[in-house]
Amino acid sequence: MNNSSETNWALVDSLTDEMIDRSEVPLLDESFFARAVWRMPEGQVVVVVPVDPDLLAWFQAQGSEKSA
Repeated sequence: MNNSSETNWALVDSLTDEMIDRSEVPLLDESFFARAVWRMPEGQVVVVVPVDPDLLAWFQAQGSEKSA
């Protein structure tokens, strides 16, 4: 697998809430919630993901045991 991410995930994982700079994030005040609209999805969405046949064969070779 080619991992092209240059993100330092160890640093991200070590951050606490106090260490994260949220100074540019606007507060959600009453005017925000007065305009907010609750929307529920109208139906299911079909997602199709192409899988390489060799990869599919590898997963199938792992068996169908379900972990508890």
